[in-house]
Amino acid sequence: MTQEAKISKTLDARGMYCPGPVLETAKAIKQIQVGEVLEVLATDPAAKPDIEAWARRTGHQILDIQQQGDATRILIKRMK
Repeated sequence: MTQEAKISKTLDARGMYCPGPVLETAKAIKQIQVGEVLEVLATDPAAKPDIEAWARRTGHQILDIQQQGDATRILIKRMK
């Protein structure tokens, strides 16, 4: 378990389907400062691999991914 990062913004993408969560994540990351953390909550099973691939492509860092009931919680640190 990673230490709890300070979350600057939470994106609730539960109930959205591909490519919704990743598109909303891309928008939301621009609303926080470099070094801040975005929390994404998603129920779409494709959200985890999609957001991981998006983070690699865009150079942001995935800090933590947890399954919480039917939702996946992803913490992403804005790197640039």
